[in-house]
Amino acid sequence: MRALWFAINLGAACGAPASVLAAPALAASAVRAPAAEAAERPNVVLILADDLGWGDLGCYGHPRFKTPEIDRLAREGARLSQFYAPVPFCAPTRASLLTGRSPFRSGMTRNPAPDAGVDDAGLPASEVTLAEALRASGYATAMVGKWHLGHRPEFFPTRHGFDEYLGILYSNDMRPVQLVDGEKVVEYPVVQATLTRRYTERALEVMERHRDRPFFLYFAHAMPHKPLAASERFYKKSGAGLYGDALAELDWSVGQVLEKLKALELEERTLVLFTSDNGPWFGGSTGGLRGMKGTAWEGGLRVPLIARWPGRIPAGRTSGEPAIIMDLFATVLAAARVAAPPDRAIDGKDILPLLSAGAPSPHEALHFFAGARPSAVRSGRWKLHVAPPERGGPPGADWVDPRAPDGVTLLAPYEQARPGEYPGARAGDPPRAGALFDLEADPGESRDVAEGHPDVVERLRRLHARLLREVEAAGPGGRQEKARRL
Repeated sequence: MRALWFAINLGAACGAPASVLAAPALAASAVRAPAAEAAERPNVVLILADDLGWGDLGCYGHPRFKTPEIDRLAREGARLSQFYAPVPFCAPTRASLLTGRSPFRSGMTRNPAPDAGVDDAGLPASEVTLAEALRASGYATAMVGKWHLGHRPEFFPTRHGFDEYLGILYSNDMRPVQLVDGEKVVEYPVVQATLTRRYTERALEVMERHRDRPFFLYFAHAMPHKPLAASERFYKKSGAGLYGDALAELDWSVGQVLEKLKALELEERTLVLFTSDNGPWFGGSTGGLRGMKGTAWEGGLRVPLIARWPGRIPAGRTSGEPAIIMDLFATVLAAARVAAPPDRAIDGKDILPLLSAGAPSPHEALHFFAGARPSAVRSGRWKLHVAPPERGGPPGADWVDPRAPDGVTLLAPYEQARPGEYPGARAGDPPRAGALFDLEADPGESRDVAEGHPDVVERLRRLHARLLREVEAAGPGGRQEKARRL
């Protein structure tokens, strides 16, 4: 089934007749789409910030952080105010982004971490990534930045559909911080103040090289994940601390991408997506939402989403309809006219109608996870925490980060954000399993209204139980899903 699906997408890229589409031999052929066909398929630039808070951007209301280029992207496209990560930390969200599937389906439910001995976690070869799907349809594929879906060779981006790769295979605070080009380590230790600039230079080069054929660029920034860093051009220039400096350089990078697309006359042929993998760490902003990265409060899960595609997505559109990061998989495939793999559950939905025409959310419910288990569910205005949304609380003021810059193996400024710079709201009813919040009336999740709405609690519990049955059927490894038949 997987080989047939690849053959179908290869054939579709070449305008092949139906009789040819069924030929499995096409799956092994390297065929480029004709120029006329290529012109109709949009380039895709997917920019993923790391730990960027919902309230970190000017276009989302931050009073001090200056992000004029990202704000311009929002003015020229659509901005969602109710967009989510499925998990409030890195790797599972990234797996969901690239596969369109909830983390339990791929088994990618924890963070690989070489300094913690977590070396066996990685995206399995059985998963079909966005890069694989697009490459099978004639796209050039490139990734720049943080991977975090496995750091052993069998998990590398180049084994998951990317023609080329430059970046760090995990978080920029996990030792050893090594810069990898393709599958080769090219720098250790990494001078992190130069990362945003060097990543941007490679991204611009990729677009220049592939200007005459459809390309997919996955640009996964290091910032503003700790340790924060910025080049001399931006360091101590924002007036908003090191976090503001790192954001200013991130914003500059987005502007460089937009200007390159303009110079190459590719603006109207390129879908640009900008989002984040989860909520902020210390120093960032949730925009008044409760909690932070690592919690199932809104501050840990709700992230920005901006989409621009001139001629297809109207400029200046905003929407408060709920959507989730798996939707980007389905949306990009729909934009590229590429079939989704038919042999597996795809949780993401095509949100192009939402972005372009103000359609309602395609989801009855959004589910959020703690590890492999669903922990919260949102439906309409309501959010039910089936499990407690946080455990233990943030570290105290005297906390010492074991992954702090040391000037030897981890090179970044010493003046990193501290627990006193908590990014979200902290007031409200105590966290507990079974808490219900009305996000329309109380976006900060301060008032637990479960007692007054038992019918809503029961409905959301049924939605949770329905998904939980799928999770339990998948087994503890999360990968025993039975293939669906055409």
